[in-house]
Amino acid sequence: MELHGAAYAGRTAVITGAGSGIGLACAQLAARFGMNLVLADIQQAALDAVVSALQSAGTKVVGRWVDVSNVAQMEALADATLQRFGVPHLVFNNAGVGSAGLIWEASAQEWERVLGVNLMGVAHGVRVFTPLMLQAAAADPVYRGHIVNTASMAGLVNAPNMGVYNASKHAVVSLSETLYQDLALVTSQVRASVVCPFFVPTGIAASLQQAGAGAPTPSQAVGQAMLEKATAAGKVSADALAEQIFAGLDRGDFYIYSHPQALASVQQRMDDIVQARKPGDPFAHKPALGTQLRKAVGA
Repeated sequence: MELHGAAYAGRTAVITGAGSGIGLACAQLAARFGMNLVLADIQQAALDAVVSALQSAGTKVVGRWVDVSNVAQMEALADATLQRFGVPHLVFNNAGVGSAGLIWEASAQEWERVLGVNLMGVAHGVRVFTPLMLQAAAADPVYRGHIVNTASMAGLVNAPNMGVYNASKHAVVSLSETLYQDLALVTSQVRASVVCPFFVPTGIAASLQQAGAGAPTPSQAVGQAMLEKATAAGKVSADALAEQIFAGLDRGDFYIYSHPQALASVQQRMDDIVQARKPGDPFAHKPALGTQLRKAVGA
């Protein structure tokens, strides 16, 4: 696909979760376009490697260890961006963690961990960067800004055995839709998009292993195994998704998908809602997978 890379040259992008997966791929593509980068991640070694590689290639880049669930650290990220490059033009609220298992088996700590990163990380990014971008827009009619939030297809459907993750990503979709509408009330110079990937090979499966102390329950163990298998087999790479994201920004898209064919499940859910039906069978097209999961959780 043809991307308008020249439009990004000399501009600044902030990317959370930039040490691996989608964030890394977006950082590498933005660097090719000549952007200045502010990269954040909680995995210090991965972040250092990315920053070193991009600096060696001539990119102007700042790397910061950031826990996106922490208000003060996200505010410090904004301050560091302003000090080095000024107001950013692109903000990718991308950092995320995975979660699996029957919803009632999730601990309070697991809820706090997943919502803290997946939802509050996005909320903090929106809260600290949007006012700066609006101020830049008010001061300069040429300025254009874009906030990109990473949700998931799990934010549009509700697959079983991953309820905490589903809840966090549904909230990101809702937040992003509201952000789009709120921005439209006050400016045409700052826009918003939401990315809803399906199964893309990233580090998301590994993040399940950080869910808490103790042995996983059967549902959590099988959920992790299924997620690892599905993401490893993903036919759309993180690099390809990064290109799709920037192409979507070029077109002015709000919803950006890695697998448009997965929208059939979204349509089924919407039909269920409108027609007041019970939620449909998520394994209608893959009954063997449903049988496997039911057997694994003891049903």
